[in-house]
Amino acid sequence: MSNSQWIRVETVDGTFDAYLALPPSGKTANAPGIVLVQEIFGVNEHIRGVADQYASDGYVVIAPDIFWRAAPRVELGYSGDDMARAMELRKSVDVEKAVADVGASVKALRSKLDAGAKVAAVGYCFGGLVSYLAAARGLVDAAVPYYGGGIHNYLGEAPNLNVPTQFHYGALDSHITPDIVTAVTEAVKSRPNTEVFVYPEADHGFNCWSRGSYHQPSAALAHGRALAFLSTWLSK
Repeated sequence: MSNSQWIRVETVDGTFDAYLALPPSGKTANAPGIVLVQEIFGVNEHIRGVADQYASDGYVVIAPDIFWRAAPRVELGYSGDDMARAMELRKSVDVEKAVADVGASVKALRSKLDAGAKVAAVGYCFGGLVSYLAAARGLVDAAVPYYGGGIHNYLGEAPNLNVPTQFHYGALDSHITPDIVTAVTEAVKSRPNTEVFVYPEADHGFNCWSRGSYHQPSAALAHGRALAFLSTWLSK
């Protein structure tokens, strides 16, 4: 996509790379922003494709390299040695620093948007957890966590969830079992403008067209819901 490039984002720990995707017009006037938070596989071809997808919907999108401290610009696949490496990186990453990196990414993104433009965090798996925490801590104006692994370990932060948040889960997900989804649903149901969707035929990673667990009907429905949600809350 011609309207994409890698940029540098500054933090108190140093600088890291982030993938920036602009709308097809190349213009950022009147556009809202999205910080797109990766899975454990890095800002790989699929995550860049999702960034381009949201950019084609009119958003200015930044996908930060969350694993930059351990493995800058790492790109991994979904099986074998790549999966083992991804799990290793997930165990080594500091969740608090990852959330701080999203905050730095929001700042970098806002510098490219109109004054007052709103920014959401959209994240997948590990990125779903980070996007939830970014929302609970008021770093973004809305959030869309997909199958956020580990959110149930941070439900103590749910009372602080004061921005619109839309959760997506697959009913067949063996990593995020129905009892976990129920716990998250119960914890956030009293928060304003929260939604939880469960897709009966979907497994973990159902949005990723590069994975065997990709489920096109669920992915399309979830993307449509996410777009409707974001258009509602980022335009106010």
